[in-house]
Amino acid sequence: MHENTFWQLIDDCTPPTPDPDAEQLAAALTHRLSAGPLATVVGFAEQLSWALHRLDRREYGNRNGLSGDSFLYTRAAVVAAGRGAYEATLHDPRLFTPYVEDLIWAERLLYVPDEAYGRITGEEWDRSTRYSYESYSNTEGWADA
Repeated sequence: MHENTFWQLIDDCTPPTPDPDAEQLAAALTHRLSAGPLATVVGFAEQLSWALHRLDRREYGNRNGLSGDSFLYTRAAVVAAGRGAYEATLHDPRLFTPYVEDLIWAERLLYVPDEAYGRITGEEWDRSTRYSYESYSNTEGWADA
């Protein structure tokens, strides 16, 4: 899946009403991905992992004192906010702070590929992606400056 396709899918599935924890977004994404080919689910998982991995950096996590899980769920909220918010946050780490202060988490977004895979195949997905989205796994992002 191309990066533009990933962000268009996020945009297309974003509900018209506020959805700060991305529950509705995740449900819509799961439904949409479940209706397509398995390759689309795999591509979505890869793009999601890459987006989360890119936010796994010292300038986002270190300054906010978050636990590993909290840091991951907050990064997912930035992705759920869409491409504009995501790219702005990549360029200005201070934009990450409101997600932390307002406890905006999008944990449910993390399970979208697994749920879509399960609906298509009837099996649990023991997946791995090229990039890990687990907190503090981006060694380049946590290297001393």
